[in-house]
Amino acid sequence: MSALAAYGGLFLAAFIAATILPAQSEAMLVGLLAAGSHSPSLLIIVAGTGNVLGSVVNWLLGRGIERYRHARWFPVNAASLERAGNWYRKYGWWSLLLSWAPIIGDPLTVAAGIMREPFFRFLLVVSIAKFGRYLLLAAVVLHWL
Repeated sequence: MSALAAYGGLFLAAFIAATILPAQSEAMLVGLLAAGSHSPSLLIIVAGTGNVLGSVVNWLLGRGIERYRHARWFPVNAASLERAGNWYRKYGWWSLLLSWAPIIGDPLTVAAGIMREPFFRFLLVVSIAKFGRYLLLAAVVLHWL
């Protein structure tokens, strides 16, 4: 596999995995690490960057959600949006440390946008969570190889 295909594919998988679309970037990272033909540091940087940028898309969607929330086609009802807002108000920006977690991580990043979380704090906390997850995963994989 060429380096461009490996890094590009990993970036795309990590980006998509961070949006509301279902995808799995961890398996690809593990496979590339196990193959041993690519720089582990660069793999972590590519995966983390793609994943953080996918979360930024979620934050932007959250920021613009109010514009469409009363449209008939909008997939989330007002009560669900209110619950998400209340939850985020209760736990605040610290909850973004769980943005790496399956199932709850993506909605958290959307909720941060809805609640107008300042972008730079959002970016910092989400980056710590996302890069931390990939670092830990890489450390475990490389330890066992």
